[in-house]
Amino acid sequence: MRNRLFWLAPLLLVLGGCAVSPDKVTIKPLPVVDLERFMGPWYVLANIPTFIEKGAHNAVESYRIDTDGSIDTTFTFRKGAFDGPEKRYNPRGFVVPGTNNAIWGMRFIWPIKAEYVIAWVNPEHTETIIARSSLDYVWVMARTPTIAPERYEALLEKVKALGYDMTQVQKVPQRWPAAGAQP
Repeated sequence: MRNRLFWLAPLLLVLGGCAVSPDKVTIKPLPVVDLERFMGPWYVLANIPTFIEKGAHNAVESYRIDTDGSIDTTFTFRKGAFDGPEKRYNPRGFVVPGTNNAIWGMRFIWPIKAEYVIAWVNPEHTETIIARSSLDYVWVMARTPTIAPERYEALLEKVKALGYDMTQVQKVPQRWPAAGAQP
C-alpha cells in the first residue's frame, strides 16, 4: 500500500497541473461570452502558430456545444498550400466554471488542458481574439475568410495591446471556399 501511495502522489500532482485555473490567467478575458453565439465556424486570419499549424492554409476552427456541455471542436486546414493535404484535429474545449464562458481548457491530449482565453469578440460575433497568458500563441479569427484591411489592422492592434510580440504573429493564407463547400 505504501508503495502505491509513493507513485500515486506524484501522479496526482501532475494531473492537478493539467487543469486551467482562472486565478493564474493574466490575460484579461471578456466579462461574459454568449456561448451559443460563439459556436460555429471561425476562419483563422492570423496567429502565432503552434507546431501543427505551421504552413496552414484555409485554417478553420469550428465549435459546437456537446450534450455533456463540453465544446466539440474541429480544426481543419490545408498543409503547405491551398491544394495541400487536408489536416483535421478534434480537440475538446471545457469552459472553466465561474468565468462566464470566457476561459476554456482546450484538450488535445488527455489529461492536459491548455489555457484558451476569449480576450475579445465584437458585438456582432464576427471577429474574435483568443489569447494565452504565456503570450506564446494567439489566434485572430473571423466568420469569413477575409475582412477589410482596416479591420484586420485594428485586430492586430488589439493583439499588440495584449502584450504580444508582433514579429511572431503571422497572417494565415485564406481564400473563399468553393461554392457548396463547408468550412
